[in-house]
Amino acid sequence: MPARRFDRSLVRSVRRAAEISQSDVASALGAADSTVAGWELGSSVPDQEKLPALAQVLGRPVDALFPRDGLPDLTDLRCDAGLYRYELAAVIGTKSDGPVAGAEQGVRRLKDKYLPLLATAYGITLDEVKRAQERSMARDHGEEGGGESADATDARKTPRTLAEKLTFLLEKSFPGPEGPPGDAEIAAVVNAHAGGSVITDGGIRDLRMGVSETATPLVLEGLADFLGVTPLYFQPDDQVAAQVYEGLQLLAAHREGKVGQVRARGAGRQGLPPNLLALVSDLVDEMQHKTGERK
Repeated sequence: MPARRFDRSLVRSVRRAAEISQSDVASALGAADSTVAGWELGSSVPDQEKLPALAQVLGRPVDALFPRDGLPDLTDLRCDAGLYRYELAAVIGTKSDGPVAGAEQGVRRLKDKYLPLLATAYGITLDEVKRAQERSMARDHGEEGGGESADATDARKTPRTLAEKLTFLLEKSFPGPEGPPGDAEIAAVVNAHAGGSVITDGGIRDLRMGVSETATPLVLEGLADFLGVTPLYFQPDDQVAAQVYEGLQLLAAHREGKVGQVRARGAGRQGLPPNLLALVSDLVDEMQHKTGERK
């Protein structure tokens, strides 16, 4: 589970800056004063289920105060809602929390009728619960497989979806205690880049959480500019591979003395996008100038 990171020194400094006593924190969380003191001393750490409430008491966003690596699985969603697993039996109407425990551990999927109930309890969408369930299943299947190679592990960690790529870039670009900017700030930057309103803060959140799997070119360009990458980074792997293949075709055609024909037909079966075709045309002119090839 990509559990949230608890930094006792950060918590202590934030609490002191806000002039909140350990006793006030303990009272708000229903914990003993000695428990909160232990968290700040490093002799213990709070349950993951306590972190959202602790962040609220300290007046900080939970993602900024207690960042998490990667996208949430089912356990993460429950903890982010501040719920212990035993409390979910009443939520889904069962005698025990067994169904939830099995899904969180990647043993078996939840029945479809339970998913909307969890979405409501967690305050998120049904799609977010479904995606988190798939992460729980995929994660634990990988652990049970055993003997996984380093290459396979690296491949499993490589961001594939738009949500995973956004999460990866935000975490790597803003590693400090303040964490990445909020959805509203990101939306404002993207809209400024586009010169108009092209996305809302809710739209950014949907992209981060995987609710929306794609975005308009203007949004992707704004995100790429903000995060310092090429827009190509956000394209699906198969599309990137296709464009690389087209580039290899161009190089092969040049070696065979047929580079002029590439400009005429647009390289691939479906042709290149206009911006890439313009680049191809420029490359053709340069290659022809260097080699003296005539049209």
